Amino acid sequence: MTVLHIEGLKGLIIFLVVAGVIVPLFHRARIGTVLGFLIAGVVLGPHGLGRLGTDYQWLAYITFDDPERGAPLAEFGIIVLLFLLGLELSLQRLWQLRRYVLGVGLVQMVLTTVAIGALVRAMGSAPPAGVVLGLGLAMSSTAVVMQLLLEQHRAGNIVGRIALSVMLFQDLMVVPILVVVGLIREGGPGGILPLVNPFAGGLAAVLATMLLGRFVVGPLLRSAVRTGSRDLIMAITLLIVVAFSMATALAGLSVALGAFLAGLLLSGSEARHHIEIDLEPFKGLLLGIFFITVGTNVDPAVIVRDAGWIAAALVAMIAGKASILYVVARFFGVARAVASEVALLLAQAGEFAFVVIGVAQASNLLSDRLAAGSVAVVALSMVATPLIAFAGRKLGAHLGTVEHLKHGPGPEAVGFDNHVIIGGFGRVGHLIAQALEAESVPYIALDTHGSMVSRERRGRQTIYFGDAGRTELLKRVGGTQARAFVVTVNNARAAERMVEAARKINPGASVFARAVDTGHAIRLAELGAVAVVPETVEASLQLAARVLEGLDLPESVVSGRIEAMRAAELGRITKGGDSEDD
Repeated sequence: MTVLHIEGLKGLIIFLVVAGVIVPLFHRARIGTVLGFLIAGVVLGPHGLGRLGTDYQWLAYITFDDPERGAPLAEFGIIVLLFLLGLELSLQRLWQLRRYVLGVGLVQMVLTTVAIGALVRAMGSAPPAGVVLGLGLAMSSTAVVMQLLLEQHRAGNIVGRIALSVMLFQDLMVVPILVVVGLIREGGPGGILPLVNPFAGGLAAVLATMLLGRFVVGPLLRSAVRTGSRDLIMAITLLIVVAFSMATALAGLSVALGAFLAGLLLSGSEARHHIEIDLEPFKGLLLGIFFITVGTNVDPAVIVRDAGWIAAALVAMIAGKASILYVVARFFGVARAVASEVALLLAQAGEFAFVVIGVAQASNLLSDRLAAGSVAVVALSMVATPLIAFAGRKLGAHLGTVEHLKHGPGPEAVGFDNHVIIGGFGRVGHLIAQALEAESVPYIALDTHGSMVSRERRGRQTIYFGDAGRTELLKRVGGTQARAFVVTVNNARAAERMVEAARKINPGASVFARAVDTGHAIRLAELGAVAVVPETVEASLQLAARVLEGLDLPESVVSGRIEAMRAAELGRITKGGDSEDD
């Protein structure tokens, strides 16, 4: 028992040294943390320095003897990652992405499976091997891709949302893929029904989970929030995440999909930001274990032995997947710059491929040599993803510039899609723009203050002169494709006109507004704004908080009282209560 405990502790110490010393050195050398963990896994894994442990016993103290011990923590890291991504979205935004989920995701999976299967068959392997590898390699790595996007603060822009859409569909395909492998192994009946049933069952399980969670999750978390206990809030949050993950796992789907659904349901919670802040550090560390585990799957001896065909297969897979993704994305209306970046970002194989290859090898559908080489291709593609993604960003930026020049003079907004339009660029609008820039979310600002617009244009801000309440101007700056509108203009009537115009040209977009007082906030909400912040109310609440703090009341009491008052005021706005002169 003591020996096992010491062995587990040794692996934890090695991981902490990698996370605290080695990876920061990679980061200073402008190598991302993902690639740093992957390389550390290759070098310190059983196929790296661990292979020399019998000759040099001291290496046993600095290598991972059994990386599979960290598999549960690694999987939990993916669960936390997908949960946090769900918190960033909402059901409304997810519905807006359905074209990419069911369009780009579905067509990409089919074409990639066929292409890889045909290539493997042409190389002389038996037909089952081509089908199995095609299904496994068609999947991309959610953990690697989304961690890269989060590190770059780009998960919220159009590239991040399309990439997430494709990978969501891939998660739904987990059950059908395993069913196909099982049918091939058992020589089961043909036809489309054995494939449609598990997919339909998985989709039904998702809908049932969401429906049940909608009536249970919200009240459960609110009961924890009322206590004001951080520990209880986090305990309830983890319970919700684990419960949803187990529900989708029991339905035959991935646990990560359940975590994502839990995040979606909690995205509107008043404790959302508190949860994000508390979970963020653990997500990075847990994913670090996952990336190290992936690196330990790379066997340099296998790569050296079959270097020729492994290198050729790696290049062919990445080039083939990227080409298919680009063509499919363009077919569904994605701009060239975005399509090229998404294509390269998702060109790797994912962690699910390890499962498919393992099942196929155990069922004698793949030879030992082909299975080992395929594992090497999958792992190497994940290791190479940060570099390929960097090339994708450069290519996307170049194509975006070329497209802009090709369209000639005119507002930059012509090429925008799913951006944010800010009406008014005073102190409030400027702060909102800074927040959007920090997360790489594209925006366009409108203001009638001519000198200020000229000054901000010299500072390379995407701002135009004009009345944001004019329907034709909003259309000119891409309002029909906008993701959201933010109303910050000082004039009350101008703000109301902008809300009316935004709702008229783009009913599906969210409208956020700043109000003069509660009465103005109620009018804006009635016109269709989904969230309104009255300046006088917020200023009063902040002053009340300072007063209570000055009276030496506990911080928890102050925050609870202010949140309750804020909720009451927002409730009045939502219900369209009587306006008062504050």
